[in-house]
Amino acid sequence: MFHEVVDGREVGPDVDADEPAAADLLAAFAALVSEAAASVDRDRLVGGVGLTEADADAVRDGDVAALSLADGAAVLAAAEPDRDADAIVAEVRDHLLMGMATAVLDVDAIAARIDADLTGQEVQQALEGRTTLTLGQRAEILAVIGRRKP
Repeated sequence: MFHEVVDGREVGPDVDADEPAAADLLAAFAALVSEAAASVDRDRLVGGVGLTEADADAVRDGDVAALSLADGAAVLAAAEPDRDADAIVAEVRDHLLMGMATAVLDVDAIAARIDADLTGQEVQQALEGRTTLTLGQRAEILAVIGRRKP
């Protein structure tokens, strides 16, 4: 679901579609999550999904950079009951790892090329689900992978 929006993303005239920018990817994630959040009652976002009231409002306004991948997936799953949040997260992680393999990138190379203040070890932990991966970080990582794919 998150990776599908990347493949169909709209880019501006100054952006090379073959070289995704993290900001464009994040904008696509924001559109996806905020649209899903708008279709779910705010109380459900807070009580059912587990977002704070401030996060629920931010997500509805399209501010998702600091939202964790798990919370973003939970919002998507709340909007589409036939989707499972854990399955969405697993699919995203698989997609990132496959992209890294295709682009011949390791976690240290990714850490050196992203703006997020993460070490290679922290990138690995985030990809494995041992620490939080935000949608902003995911956009940065995916942009690096996208620029390196053959």
